[in-house]
Amino acid sequence: MEQLPKNFQRIKDRYGKVIALLDQARDEALKAGPLDEKTGHLVQLTACAAIRSEGGVHSHARRAMAAGATLDEIRHAVLLTIPTIGFPNVAAVLSWLEDMEEGK
Repeated sequence: MEQLPKNFQRIKDRYGKVIALLDQARDEALKAGPLDEKTGHLVQLTACAAIRSEGGVHSHARRAMAAGATLDEIRHAVLLTIPTIGFPNVAAVLSWLEDMEEGK
């Protein structure tokens, strides 16, 4: 897996138990229902898109791809949020995905 963003790594170093509990909660939430890991990350990615969390979008895009999602599936999931979060937000998220693809 790619290196974690510096700010997240600092938080993890300082508050490791809190991050471990968050990871545990995420894992338990995924196991609580019928959605597979890929779909779970697509859902989380679109939630991050709704709150304009660029880091969250990058993180869940990487995790979704590791779980088998294609970039086209990720883009489609984001496009589906246009009626909910609006085109300007979706355009921003799509640009973040392009940055990832270009390795910026």
